[in-house]
Amino acid sequence: MRINLNIKKLALHWKILISILLACFAGFFTEIDSTLMGITFYSLYSFGGILFLNALKMIIVPLVVSSIISGVAKVGNGNSLGRMGSKTLLFYFMSTLIAVLIGLFMVNILSPGTINGSPAGELFGITKLDATKIESIKETRLDSIVEVFYHMVPSNIIQAAGQGNMLGLIFFSLLFGAFLSKSKSEHVAIMYKFWHVIFETMMSITLFIMQYAAPLGIFCLVAKTMTETGFSTFRPLLVFFITVLLALSAHMFIVLPMLLKVFAKVRPIRHFRAMMPALLTAFSTASSSSTLPVTIECVEENANVSNRVSSFVLPLGSTVNMDGTALYECVVVIFLMQIYGVEISLAKQFLVVILALTTSIGVAGVPAASLVALVIILNAVGLPAESIGIIMITERLLDMFKTTVNIFGDSCGAVIIAHSEGETNLLPEKVLI
Repeated sequence: MRINLNIKKLALHWKILISILLACFAGFFTEIDSTLMGITFYSLYSFGGILFLNALKMIIVPLVVSSIISGVAKVGNGNSLGRMGSKTLLFYFMSTLIAVLIGLFMVNILSPGTINGSPAGELFGITKLDATKIESIKETRLDSIVEVFYHMVPSNIIQAAGQGNMLGLIFFSLLFGAFLSKSKSEHVAIMYKFWHVIFETMMSITLFIMQYAAPLGIFCLVAKTMTETGFSTFRPLLVFFITVLLALSAHMFIVLPMLLKVFAKVRPIRHFRAMMPALLTAFSTASSSSTLPVTIECVEENANVSNRVSSFVLPLGSTVNMDGTALYECVVVIFLMQIYGVEISLAKQFLVVILALTTSIGVAGVPAASLVALVIILNAVGLPAESIGIIMITERLLDMFKTTVNIFGDSCGAVIIAHSEGETNLLPEKVLI
């Protein structure tokens, strides 16, 4: 009984790490035709993996819509979405765009999905897509840049939800939350509570899925991949891991410090030291939501940013600013396309950039929640959602790194916005002690 209790109390990241290790072990010692009571292990792995992916797809629409509406409505009261809100959103958009472009550059230069110039799909036991499927991916209905913007403004929001048009849903949710915050109606509080309760409920469902279904689902997806490929996939996965890590490092240690130096006129090394408790918390929990109180404390106490700025910029950032997540999504999608041998045009890569930017807005600040966004993007570009099983071995560790980048990006935004609002004595010398 005591052992079971301890297992139940294990942190999610330990459960996921254990499930990955067990999956590698199970996949290595089972073959595609290995059976148990007449049922193949491979079919059991496939069944569990599909159920987990369906659970992720099930929560996408209500989670994203309620998250954005309640988040924007909460921080957008009064004049918050005016001058300071515009500057904050502009900074977040700029930093996330730069992050995605860095990821796009790295994955194209290093090409982790190819070996000696050839797609690595055979190593993963992936059947090469037929010509018709490849052509449909290249000519997907979102391939036109103009059509991307058409989908951002859907003619029927209900139909957009049914078709999984997340660009339209995210745009509508941002508008709805912004104008809800500005409404003078006596029923605004009721409407806000309505969306906030939906968001809290969906977060509970998401946490339930991640806590109880994710370890088993990830076990099945990884075991299925290992059964097909064995350990031959480690080389491209190692290059993929290095690609993401290099891109995240470039954004965190080069781009964001430069933005701090240029726009806030502060020494970046002081900001790193001021934010160290929040960065360590983000790395250990892989949850931007859980880290938010620590982030606010570090920004106010160590960076000397006022509560007026931090209470607006940081909660908004935890909702819409996901530099590391957007970068990661972009690299994953291009990596999978390389594995499948799909060569895409610059216009199509721009589509991936747009999707990474927009879907990162609705990602919940909990561990492994970026899997939800990845399913959205893979469906949009025409790749099988099951292919995310390929990157599951590296998912947990990279989740810790990208969450750290997310938190650091939010904190840089708070300092930059505080400086633009006329605040002085930011990042005082005492933070070096």
